[in-house]
Amino acid sequence: MDPILTPHVREPHSYTLDVYRRHDGYEALRKALTMTPDAVIDEVKKSGLRGRGGAGFPTGMKWQFVDKKSPRPRYICCNADESEPGTFKDHLLMERNPHLLLEGCAIGCYAIGAKVAYIYIRGEFLHVQHILEAAIAEAYQAGYLGKNIFGSGFDCDVYMHRGAGAYEAGEETALIESLEGKRAQPRLKPPFPATAGLYGCPTAVNNVETLCNVPVIVARGGEWFATLGPEKNGGPKLFCVSGHVARPGVFEASMHTTVRQLIYDYAGGIANGRQLKAVIPGGSSVPVLRADQIDVPASFDGLMKAGTMLGSAGMIVMDDTTCMVWMAENLLHFYRHESCGKCTPCREGGAWLLNMLRKIERGEGQMRDIELLLSVADNIAGKTLCAFGDAAATPVLATIKQFRDEFEAHVREGRCTCPAEWRARGTVHAH
Repeated sequence: MDPILTPHVREPHSYTLDVYRRHDGYEALRKALTMTPDAVIDEVKKSGLRGRGGAGFPTGMKWQFVDKKSPRPRYICCNADESEPGTFKDHLLMERNPHLLLEGCAIGCYAIGAKVAYIYIRGEFLHVQHILEAAIAEAYQAGYLGKNIFGSGFDCDVYMHRGAGAYEAGEETALIESLEGKRAQPRLKPPFPATAGLYGCPTAVNNVETLCNVPVIVARGGEWFATLGPEKNGGPKLFCVSGHVARPGVFEASMHTTVRQLIYDYAGGIANGRQLKAVIPGGSSVPVLRADQIDVPASFDGLMKAGTMLGSAGMIVMDDTTCMVWMAENLLHFYRHESCGKCTPCREGGAWLLNMLRKIERGEGQMRDIELLLSVADNIAGKTLCAFGDAAATPVLATIKQFRDEFEAHVREGRCTCPAEWRARGTVHAH
């Protein structure tokens, strides 16, 4: 499949308006403004575009749910707080093709009846913020943002908001709280953002990659977009492949593509002649797959049937030197640190899980600790205001399910039983 979201990212100065216009930039916005807002939403619904941030909720339905009867203003909030370990696709889009995002924001605003879009960007992406701010200035100067765009009477302003680098700010209601100047903690739902979001107004929160697909849909049609992938999994998809692969990077492909193809055909296979042991297919918060489970489509539905999730499509590949107990411990260190602290199961349970994993990893664990790990993780998953609790519990629940023998070996032997090559390769383990 020819690149659709990333056709010119390798060109010099790909982030500039001149390069974007050479590839029909802002023509989709021009076309959208000749349509009714409902017609734009209908095209997005026909496309089957599902949110690219992790949940995979249909974008057209989300826009349709935005309260049109409210007298209050409406907003688009772009979630650019890309914080999921193993995920860096949104970073690439903003850095190399920022005008595609701005055009998607403007079309989204028109579709839901908003006049303002906020791009909430991760705090560590300072250089990307500068690129986006320059792109916004270019778009205003050229008349693609601001008042009376293309003489249509439609006004649209886009603003940047830089967060402080919190994983939890990627949850849509926590993002809204942070935009309002409060701590990035999730809200109780309902009410949902579609009726009471930013400043209590109807709001649609969309991921960067999701909005970048919108101009393509408007330009070429929803039905065309739907044919690019499996049923209900249409369109191009950006996959991040990192870890023990020969050629890590971001790859654009159809969701017909299998996990095996992404690892071996796109990313060049396992580095250093090693063997594949496991892969986390959708960012660190989704269940791990063993090497014999990767012949599945890298789609929302395909990976769901395989017992995991596409999530943010951040594939973390691990070779046969990886200790799975250490892997779970490493991820729990991250999740314990990133908890916003609002919900007791998450706030307290994450520290419990990390301490028990450290105990087993040091060779001081007992067999009953494995069952205790499962019990504590089960008392976190599904019992918090947002999905962060599920994310924190998943490394334990999924890793023990798939690699329980390694946990038991740590207990029996009092040490890690994985190959010792990691020492020579400099992999950071806590042995």
